[in-house]
This record gives sequence, C-alpha cells and structure tokens, in this order.
Amino acid sequence: MNHEVHIYTDGAAKGNPGNGGYGVVMELVGTPHKKEFYEGFRLTTNNRMELLAVIVGLEKLKNPNMKVLVVSDSKYVIDSVVKKWVFGWEKKNYTGKKNPDLWKRFLIIYRKHQVDFKWIKGHNNHPQNERCDELAVMASLQKNLSVDVYYETIGSKS
Repeated sequence: MNHEVHIYTDGAAKGNPGNGGYGVVMELVGTPHKKEFYEGFRLTTNNRMELLAVIVGLEKLKNPNMKVLVVSDSKYVIDSVVKKWVFGWEKKNYTGKKNPDLWKRFLIIYRKHQVDFKWIKGHNNHPQNERCDELAVMASLQKNLSVDVYYETIGSKS
C-alpha cells in the first residue's frame, strides 16, 4: 500500500503514573508538508499517552479513507492492533482491560482510514521518533497541564 500520510507518535509519563504528554509528527508523503501536535496531562500513564498520540494523529486527518502509516515505538499500541487483541476486547466490552475510553475512541477513527503500523526501536536515532519524544517530554513539563479525566476518576482504580 502506498501511504499518503505518515504519522509518527510517542508518549511519555514521568512517574508512570505522573505528569505525561504525547507528541505527534505528521508528514504528507511526497511533499514538504509536516505538522506537529502535543499536549501534556497532570496525571496519566505512558501507555495512555502512546495510544492518545495515535488517536490525535488520526483525528487530525481532514479526509476520510486516507492511507496511513503509523510509526511508533509502543509495542502496547502496535501489538494490540496488529495482533487484533483490541477487536476481541471490544467484543467483550473491554472487561478487565485498561484504557477502554481510549480504545473505543481509537477504533472509531481507525475504521475511517486504511491504517498500517510500523514498530521502531525508541531512542535509536530515528529523527521523527526523536522529535516526537521531545514534544511528549516538553508537553509533560508545561505548566497548567490538562486533566486526563477518565484516568483520574476511573482508570487509576482499575
């Protein structure tokens, strides 16, 4: 599949749980067009930020049915989709699974596009992954961090 968009993602959390953030770099293939997105949260986990980065990247796409390559260093996210675990979790209403709020949101946007995933080793001199890491860490260090409402009210207890 020729991909129209490459979405590079990373998540970070200091303390895990603790202050966290995500970073996204989107590139339109064959053009110099690139966009970056990031946000920080006051109490969250690394896995939530890894997954949220992918969600935000996909949600930023303006047209439906895009051919997308998501590049991530998160085995949690990639294995959950590529090994089809998340579809089984969905059938069982995410019983006993962490982050159901984000997985539900992910599947809604995932199904609107043609998405492939590629795992890369983190902190291995991959320029886009390094940039996403910088964005995620920077986001987690900002003042007035956003509230990860689900995690702070329900998710931290599961």
